[in-house]
Amino acid sequence: MFALFTANTFAQNTTEQEVIQLSKDKWQWMADKNVDKLTPLFDDKSVFVHMGGSWGKNQEINVIKSGGIHYKKADIHEVSVNIIGNTAILLNKITLLAVVGGNEVTNPFIVTEVYIKENNGWKLGSLSFTKLMTPGQ
Repeated sequence: MFALFTANTFAQNTTEQEVIQLSKDKWQWMADKNVDKLTPLFDDKSVFVHMGGSWGKNQEINVIKSGGIHYKKADIHEVSVNIIGNTAILLNKITLLAVVGGNEVTNPFIVTEVYIKENNGWKLGSLSFTKLMTPGQ
């Protein structure tokens, strides 16, 4: 019984680390405007919720590609992952340096990322930004 618990715990920790690394990679790809890496990561039905609105995959890819929002740097302060079946819910507490409408802005966010495990790996189903009222929250 202990061996089974240990194996399950190891597998879950490995899965959590895989999702955390994928999220870190995603932030870098967004900073680099690397839509070639982001396009297959974002599910075709994915949704993106920002301070200024919400939209789907194609608009998010176009926003990144055009520089409408340039995610310059995400400083990640805290990360947690909850695995539910084939779904991973990742919470990042970040400070995001971005260029929006030509203006450089820095905002503290909690970002919710929902990933779905499919045959070929993880797909991002949702990315939502919740602005914190103060950076220390």
